[in-house]
Amino acid sequence: MYSNMKRTCIIVDDEPLALALLEEYVKRTPELELRARCVNGTEALEVLGRERIDVAFLDIQMPGLSGLEVAHKVDGATKFIFTTAFEQFALEGFRADAVDYLLKPINYEEFRHAVDKVLSWFATSEEQSAPSPRTLIVKADYKQHVVPFEDIVFVKGEKDYVRIRTAEGELKSLMSMRSVEESLPSEMFQRVHRSYIVNLDKVKTIGRQQVVVESDAIPVSDSYKEELMRRLSNR
Repeated sequence: MYSNMKRTCIIVDDEPLALALLEEYVKRTPELELRARCVNGTEALEVLGRERIDVAFLDIQMPGLSGLEVAHKVDGATKFIFTTAFEQFALEGFRADAVDYLLKPINYEEFRHAVDKVLSWFATSEEQSAPSPRTLIVKADYKQHVVPFEDIVFVKGEKDYVRIRTAEGELKSLMSMRSVEESLPSEMFQRVHRSYIVNLDKVKTIGRQQVVVESDAIPVSDSYKEELMRRLSNR
């Protein structure tokens, strides 16, 4: 699913009819915002140098600077979709890290497919770079509680419910242990028993078959003990 944010773009072509067609296609595409029409590579570089452009629809063969030369002079913040009448430039286009390569004459379906590819690239990139959440959302007592990870002492599974012991008390929620474990940062929490997940920062002492977390004794299964000991010794 793509972000609602429009992606800024420029269109670059020395042929007026090709430029007009690309402009029409951009206007038909609600995810795009046209910032400039450029008739050569030099104009394109000027625009790309003074403002943030997400996508450039760039003809390859133009007088002066070619589209490939423009692409090599710009950092990776701008993604390129090359447009050309010459199929032999395809390999060079992809070597320039193009998202797509459109062969003229271009119809709207081909244009739309290329736009979807670049939107998908941005969505994936932003998802990977987004900061990790630092809270767990817990539905309990007909409310949604926002619980900071560092406030969670341990989690105990009870059939279809979990009990989440926090610094301020306890929350009982209709959640599975698996869903809770997947929501907690693995560098901070450890499964120590079929029914328990503990905050490693809260562990006070370690016994043969249990750990004391704050003031609570939590059983440790043999299958988890070796990993628990390794992780605690590295903290």
